[in-house]
Amino acid sequence: MRRISLLVTILICRQLTAQPLNDSLPKLIQQKDNLITENTIIQIENLGPNINSDLPELRPTISPDGNLLFFVTENHPRNTKFNSVPNSQDIWVAERDTLTGTWGEAHHLPYPLNKSHYNAVYWVSSDNLRILIRGAYQEGAYIGRGVSECTLQESGRFSEPAALRIRNYNKYDRGNQSGATMSQNGKVLLLYMTETPGSSFNDIFVCFKEADNAWSEPKSLGKKINLPDADEMTPYLAADGVTLYFSSNREGGFGNNDIYMAKRLDESWTKWTDPINLGAPINTKDWDAFFTLDAGGEYAYLTTSQNGFGKSDIVRVKLMEREKPDPVVLLSGNVYNKKTKQPISAKMVYETLPDGNEAGTALSSPFDGAFKMVLPYHKNYSIRATSDHFFAISENLNLDSLVKEGYQEIHKDLYLVPIEIGSVVRLNNVFFDFDKSSLKAESFVELDRVVKLLNENPSIEIEMSAHTDSKGSDDYNFKLSDNRARSVKEYLLSKGIDEKRIVSQGYGETRPVVPNDTDENRQLNRRVEFKILKN
Repeated sequence: MRRISLLVTILICRQLTAQPLNDSLPKLIQQKDNLITENTIIQIENLGPNINSDLPELRPTISPDGNLLFFVTENHPRNTKFNSVPNSQDIWVAERDTLTGTWGEAHHLPYPLNKSHYNAVYWVSSDNLRILIRGAYQEGAYIGRGVSECTLQESGRFSEPAALRIRNYNKYDRGNQSGATMSQNGKVLLLYMTETPGSSFNDIFVCFKEADNAWSEPKSLGKKINLPDADEMTPYLAADGVTLYFSSNREGGFGNNDIYMAKRLDESWTKWTDPINLGAPINTKDWDAFFTLDAGGEYAYLTTSQNGFGKSDIVRVKLMEREKPDPVVLLSGNVYNKKTKQPISAKMVYETLPDGNEAGTALSSPFDGAFKMVLPYHKNYSIRATSDHFFAISENLNLDSLVKEGYQEIHKDLYLVPIEIGSVVRLNNVFFDFDKSSLKAESFVELDRVVKLLNENPSIEIEMSAHTDSKGSDDYNFKLSDNRARSVKEYLLSKGIDEKRIVSQGYGETRPVVPNDTDENRQLNRRVEFKILKN
């Protein structure tokens, strides 16, 4: 069975530590607290002795697929600075059995993740290949407060942490606490910190990724989120990119800090719905924070100090409908070399159509080419892998036309075609109106990639072809396909490509890739593609 790539790291951790979290700690019976409401029973479920111990467990961070849990254990003998720093905090990780739903024993993560006095994972990417950790690092050395990114390597270990370049960061992070999270498309960073030295009142800020991979100067989320005399902290942005959960000690709560939820109203990131207290049993009379969700949005993971194994435990709770984020699609697959069928490690790009705006990026695994990405509904996506010396066969996933039925998981493999003579590339994001040859605007993003290929490789000559299914007469299908191939050629010529470099040809129904015996197969046979004739 194919495993998710990050589990390679867990195996290495087991070999290096040879000691799970609770190797010398008592095994206690799992405990549950229930709150009966009018319509349902809300259950707080302790994750059990494989995760929790008689030591404080803090700051859970769940992977979007729900199979990996990073968290902090305080003052464990295996912690890196246990002998030199009181109450040292290190990162531990556990894997969930996808068949039984139970958590395996947690393991201490090795160098280079646990290096400082107080370590933590803030965020996990949808591909499980990137994480954000506490502290700013440069060339492996701790340089101060901030946020750093690590990427899983072919060796199965994470890279040395590298600090995110946040403009004027030190102007804002001057208090006692700070932390971060990121949107699943990798374009928005949320921070909590305070501009007042030594203050215990934090605010939540937003930064946007810029063209040079730096991050914009932090901007407050606005007056509804950040109250003047309250402590707003530990933000978590759900997979939908709209729903925000955070901890606050504002008036009207159950205790010290409570978990609140708000929805973003526009792209300014300063306009929000009124924050809603999530109520009991999520919120207690004690300090409640570190709320996290998987992409499904059904279960929340958080920290509690009530009725646990130790001072602080990690628990999960099934959310009520009103507390859930908007549903999303978790897209998974593998990237392959179309010619050799071998997996490829590549960068993933997904764009919205017809505007061609980059909606986000991901990575495919260096081990088996596996990828995962989170896609919100209400968009039409073009999805592709990118790698040097290859041209991507993009895929289309129109979530604007799907009926939103809640969280879904979809599998779709992606292929890269070597740029060489004889290679054939299917253009899945070229669209025509029914029974017509005029190009729809959604096609231009795809065809502009062909223009880019021809401009960057001036010796390449191609045949642009179009194909139909078997419905209709032979003459009609040939004429329709020939006109469509000609339309694509005309578009490329309009972008400055020399006419001598492109031959257009319609083949009608004469070259099916699959039998024309189902609607799905007929759709596969209706296609536009190009073949490299000369390079």
